[in-house]
Amino acid sequence: MRISPVFLCRLLAPAVAMACTTGSTMRTTPAVAGTGVANTPPLIIAHRGASGHRPEHTLEGYALAVQMGADYIEPDLVSTKDGQLIARHENEIGGTTDVASKFPARKTRKLVDGDTIAGWFTEDFTLAELRTLRATERLPFRSHAYDGQFLIPTFDDVLALADSLGRARGRAVGVYPETKHPTYFRSIGLPIEEPMLRLLRSRGLDRADAPVFIQSFEDGNLRTLATQTRVRLVQLVSTASQVTPAALRDMATYAYAVGANTRLVVGSEVNAVPTTVIADAHAAGLRVHVWTLRPEAVFLAKRYGGDPIAEVQELVRLGADGLFGDYPDQIARGLRR
Repeated sequence: MRISPVFLCRLLAPAVAMACTTGSTMRTTPAVAGTGVANTPPLIIAHRGASGHRPEHTLEGYALAVQMGADYIEPDLVSTKDGQLIARHENEIGGTTDVASKFPARKTRKLVDGDTIAGWFTEDFTLAELRTLRATERLPFRSHAYDGQFLIPTFDDVLALADSLGRARGRAVGVYPETKHPTYFRSIGLPIEEPMLRLLRSRGLDRADAPVFIQSFEDGNLRTLATQTRVRLVQLVSTASQVTPAALRDMATYAYAVGANTRLVVGSEVNAVPTTVIADAHAAGLRVHVWTLRPEAVFLAKRYGGDPIAEVQELVRLGADGLFGDYPDQIARGLRR
């Protein structure tokens, strides 16, 4: 079941208009962003789409992110009961959809990667059932004006959107999928990797120079993927032990980049001294993509005094090659694009 071409055309209309009206003011970059060429500008990676402005992981949020200047859009991938890949941050979807009101009896408890979780899980629903749901805003302090309006997209929907938006603006729109809970999904007979690679290959994107990165917090599936695809791989990390010089050299044997929590690059306190993580990663031959830039006080480090642009600018000065953010328009302003 695919999103209809008519729906996709309606969705693309604002982006097409912007591409047609910006003319020569459009930023010029290589045909494929982020190829590792020295002195390329940092990538703007739309974290779950323009997720500060629209409910996360929706085609509308991805399209808005591209209008705002994103180089890449990021779909997190989980599986349905019938083996289809959809874009959701977690397989538990009680907080990001209206599933509780439409399927109240399907609530259950599961053990996922060592955590016992109560809720509604994508692997218990067919794609047809999930197509009846609508996305909702996850965070209570962000706008809920768009709750209940947008469909849950498949990975193929996201790839089709990126292709169309790239053609409209005359520059590739990259796609940055994350395999969510890959060991868990494989253990229940619904692996993420094989259908993901099939979809990429069907669109001619299984290339080292394709505008695609595949990311994961697990290293096991990335090491296996390194033997199965030429697409660039990104190891996500969240602890200091994962970014020692020795760990980074090992990572470079299978990954193109390290996706590091911003706090591994520089601490949150005003007097924090930046670490050597970026320099060490570059010395190992890795690019560094940092996550996640968010302007709200609950997220923004104290050292920036409430100014999210200051965070963008410091991370760029420290040598970050890509910036994940919920507000791609703010990152673009920080980069003066």
